[in-house]
Amino acid sequence: MAIGWTLAPVYFVLEVGMDPLQLVLAGTFMELAYFLFEVPTGVVADSYSRRVSVIVAQAIMGISFVVTGLVTSVPLILAAAALMGFGWTFKSGAIDAWLADEVGQERLGREYQRGAQVARIFTLVGIGAAVALALVDLRLPIIAGGLVLLALGAFLVFAMPESEFEPATREDVSALRSMTGTAKRGGRLVWARPILLLITGITFFGGMWSESVDRLWEAHFLTDIGVPEFAGFSSIVWFGVLNAVAVVLAVVVAQPLSRHFARANWRAMTWSLFALDAVMLGATLAFAFAVSFAAAVIAYWGICVARSLAAPIYSTWLNANIEDSSVRATVISMTNLGDSAGEWGGGPALGLAGNAYGIRAALAAGGAALAPALVLYGLALRRGDERSTFDILPQAEA
Repeated sequence: MAIGWTLAPVYFVLEVGMDPLQLVLAGTFMELAYFLFEVPTGVVADSYSRRVSVIVAQAIMGISFVVTGLVTSVPLILAAAALMGFGWTFKSGAIDAWLADEVGQERLGREYQRGAQVARIFTLVGIGAAVALALVDLRLPIIAGGLVLLALGAFLVFAMPESEFEPATREDVSALRSMTGTAKRGGRLVWARPILLLITGITFFGGMWSESVDRLWEAHFLTDIGVPEFAGFSSIVWFGVLNAVAVVLAVVVAQPLSRHFARANWRAMTWSLFALDAVMLGATLAFAFAVSFAAAVIAYWGICVARSLAAPIYSTWLNANIEDSSVRATVISMTNLGDSAGEWGGGPALGLAGNAYGIRAALAAGGAALAPALVLYGLALRRGDERSTFDILPQAEA
């Protein structure tokens, strides 16, 4: 993913010539496809196989990357983005449900933290490869990212186990009622757990925020801040350096905290997510209004580190609130719809604001969207006090 995504927005701006609205629309098309297919593919994963669902996701996302790198037409790029969103739905929910079943709830927090550190390290490798390839041609890292995902899918066919999952019986699989029943049970669980509704709301506002930052941060540097000429660095090298340093900072900061996060109870995780979202809000506003390259870089790194730390905590936190393993992927998919709705619902408005008032305004509006999420975290903490099932997460081993 790092090979394909690191410099894709630079390609969109410099080679394709996309404006802020078109950049955001790429995310909107991806999220619309995600929104439409997230729950159905989650139900399929719970009914048939989470392993197969994850493998299919790698293939579809790989094809999307390859198509994106081969075309310069905005409509085709938007179509490829929609294909990426469709492919992502096969992975979203399924990978978390698969992991929870394979390792068990008691080890889940530790495994998320370990996985996040491994991902950060290999993100560095991907960033380096992306920069090296982009210096030859900006399209190459996007195409290469797709080929790596296709290779990963082939590898997982032989290497990915699935020993704890119990698929629907042959009689049920032959009928639509199995998937319908799974969807209904997942829906009832979400509605019966107010905390899951709050989580959905939090992801909605987080989606609005991420759409502004993910689609516009490179354009902000290129058009508003400016990239300095230093040691002959091109913008390609600068963006590689910015991303690489962000990952290194996340690794350094996460290392002493990972054991604490892995052993945290439900309340501690909620407070941690509240604090990290507050940091992301403040850093996004600082980034939006930064007038110097140094200030913008520091704010951007703050966003990246806080976001990287929050991701494994959130995954553990969400899984802790899903007691029925048979609908885990479906419930995760349902809560993830909040993020998708926030992105495709708020993205076009932010893109229009960027075209009309500038990228700074769009980024500031996206940052402000995180404020309601902080309120919902407060409500979640109150709900946690009322329900004994939320008091503590099973402790991981030291």
